[in-house]
Amino acid sequence: MTLYELITFTVRVRTMPAVMARLEQTLGGAVQGCSLIGCWASEIGPLNQVAVLRGFCDERSRHNERERYLLSHDAFGIEAFMADMTVENYSLFPFLKPLAAGPHGPFYELRVYNLVPSGLAPTLDGWECAIGARTGKGYSPVYAAFYATDGRTPRYLHIWPWRSLEQRLEVRTRAVNDGVWPPENSGPQLLDMHSTIYLPAAFSPLC
Repeated sequence: MTLYELITFTVRVRTMPAVMARLEQTLGGAVQGCSLIGCWASEIGPLNQVAVLRGFCDERSRHNERERYLLSHDAFGIEAFMADMTVENYSLFPFLKPLAAGPHGPFYELRVYNLVPSGLAPTLDGWECAIGARTGKGYSPVYAAFYATDGRTPRYLHIWPWRSLEQRLEVRTRAVNDGVWPPENSGPQLLDMHSTIYLPAAFSPLC
């Protein structure tokens, strides 16, 4: 699976429990060619946001599902609570294999980096050279990384699970001090960076 979709819902204050209860029902149904990867609520960063990551077996399946929910009435069951909704298409970095579903968190960090116009190819090269060491023994795994195929491009998304915020700080600091991260030549490719910490929904395959 190499094609993904990230939906970000912004919901009204104090509606998150009701939102998650309804999403558990509407995201739990079988959709041909589509797999739910994760569903998380923002904890640090922009608040009252729900991130839903789904994978697709091919572009036709992704297109069909997009058409289905855009043309449906309240397809996710949370319209009464929604303030905003954005949808983004992503492709998996070709040399990465995502983590299997399971308890890798409970903290999930979604980082989005906007790049200079020609910055994607050198970013991929740098990641391919460095990610093995960065996710090796003594550091921490990455769920996966993806480059955007719509919206503001080039940009990429990388998702990091953490057992605790203390582990995040310790590992990130040590990786930099050890010289295994960030990837070589990554800095000149960057325009800006955004990070949000999420906690998984009870039904999220990545938890």
